[in-house]
Amino acid sequence: MAALARITHKAHLPFPAATTTSSSKPRAARICMSLQESGPSLAVVGVTGAVGQEFLSVLSDRDFPYRSIKMLASKRSAGKHMTFQDRDYVVEELKADSFEGVDVALFSAGGSISKEFGPIAVERGTIVVDNSSAFRMVEGVPLVIPEVNPEAMEGVRLGTGKGALIANPNCSTIICLMAATPLHRSAKVVRMVVSTYQAASGAGAAAMEELELQTREVLEGKPPTCKIFSQQYAFNLFSHNAPVLSNGYNEEEMKLVKETRKIWNDTNVKVTATCIRVPVMRAHAESINLQFENPLDEEAAKDILKNAPGVVVIDDRAANHFPTPLEVSNKDDVAVGRIRRDVSQDGNYGLDIFICGDQIRKGAALNAVQIAELLL
Repeated sequence: MAALARITHKAHLPFPAATTTSSSKPRAARICMSLQESGPSLAVVGVTGAVGQEFLSVLSDRDFPYRSIKMLASKRSAGKHMTFQDRDYVVEELKADSFEGVDVALFSAGGSISKEFGPIAVERGTIVVDNSSAFRMVEGVPLVIPEVNPEAMEGVRLGTGKGALIANPNCSTIICLMAATPLHRSAKVVRMVVSTYQAASGAGAAAMEELELQTREVLEGKPPTCKIFSQQYAFNLFSHNAPVLSNGYNEEEMKLVKETRKIWNDTNVKVTATCIRVPVMRAHAESINLQFENPLDEEAAKDILKNAPGVVVIDDRAANHFPTPLEVSNKDDVAVGRIRRDVSQDGNYGLDIFICGDQIRKGAALNAVQIAELLL
């Protein structure tokens, strides 16, 4: 875990490590008020992983109220001690009876664990917010980005004794739709072409560690250690490591296609994607081309994006300053820039934008905690 902490912050020393949204005012020093008898009981499943650790960070940053919290992980991690908000906790092995008395469980332990234990938790009256792909496309399971489609989880409430599943979208989908949705609401997107440049964090803590290790090895003239990926990652990029399907798309690309249609509740919107893994530690970048049903010029688009929640515009043409993964690492907002009319289309019916967002934070943990906040 010490290695993970080193990796997630070491690469970003030139930049402030603030975890508030860039559009928020800095918080004054204050006594933490998260632990409250009136709050829900929580469980974090996969707490020792990269996203599990970020769950704790976001819960603390946002003063999420809770009366108790369980730290759950695999048998291998059981018995470890963790400090959260100045209190010591012992990591417990995830079991079928782990959810007795738990109101909300944040899951990030992989699809197979979610499929096994998610329904068990729901049966015990727990509302599960799942970060895996296990339930995203299951009919009746809300797939939610709070700034985009909070209405999808209407009817799911705490205090009813009734459990439920809520799915966190894929990280690349969340980051994409944070920027695309405000424009979609204004001019209706009919076609979207996305190219992603995805960070190591999307493959977990071990991938982040391997990228750091490979970087040292290559600089020292040694052969790179390739355990997580089948090829050199440092100083290289390659097609996303998700399995390739019969249609030639990989699973990551099809997630973007299918999840966009479900979240927007629009089966007719045309979406295509190419997903690439790049040697960046924890923030994804995406190039997005949008075609609209109604005209939308670039200045109007900028105004819309400047006023969109969870979005910050970085678009300084004179200084050639646009979003970068480093600038958004450890930040909550998705940064948008390179906002320009698509010159391949007539009139103002197309735009190109470039976006960056922290994959672990808004792409995973923050979005899940925001979902849980909607339950309060």
